[in-house]
Amino acid sequence: MPTQASAWHAHATQRIAAGTAGPRSVPTHMEWCTKPGHGPGADLLGTDLGGNRILELGCGPGHNAAHLAVHQEARVTGVDLVRLQILRARSHYGPLRNLDFVAGHALPYLNASEEQFDAIYSVFGAIGLVAPQLVLPAIAERLAPGRVLAFSVPHPRRGGRSTANDDKPRRDHVTLPDRTRLSIARWELTADRWTKHLDQTGFRLTSTEEHYDSGVCRWPTTLLIRAHKL
Repeated sequence: MPTQASAWHAHATQRIAAGTAGPRSVPTHMEWCTKPGHGPGADLLGTDLGGNRILELGCGPGHNAAHLAVHQEARVTGVDLVRLQILRARSHYGPLRNLDFVAGHALPYLNASEEQFDAIYSVFGAIGLVAPQLVLPAIAERLAPGRVLAFSVPHPRRGGRSTANDDKPRRDHVTLPDRTRLSIARWELTADRWTKHLDQTGFRLTSTEEHYDSGVCRWPTTLLIRAHKL
């Protein structure tokens, strides 16, 4: 099985080869779900984000981070495991103020940082791709008391899958732009099991949401969770 990094590296390589690098308009809406324009926006992180320090774990090409920096006037850092993704993000939004992109694994970044953030979020990023018993305590160390953690992950029942009753990672895949599928490991936990891990690491769950790609889709595709640091 390819490593987590090699699968996402291959995805970024194909995106760049297809000519997707270069300046982009800043998105006017923050996306949390698999269907663009569906679901909440930046308000999930708070009602007044101006000047707030916000961290994204697994920022990819940087679209959400750019939205927060420009339209919400937050100070945003996006971290991604794949250096090519960071190069894409910088090519899109590098000149923007209050926005920084860092190449690196989420855990070492969190463990090395001494900064306290006002919000930390992940959109199909590091949360779900790193063991929850490792990443959630590291996030708790970097999040200020009373502040928000929000993350979206692929729904464990998407496509009619059966849910697991343990915390072991399951085999999933990354679909590349050329439709090749590369295997990865993903923690596909139910909302109850995510709640258990949040409770154990100093968070209070405030909401869970299931989102569908369309009104006719039988199975939810996105699980969206919001919690506060105690």
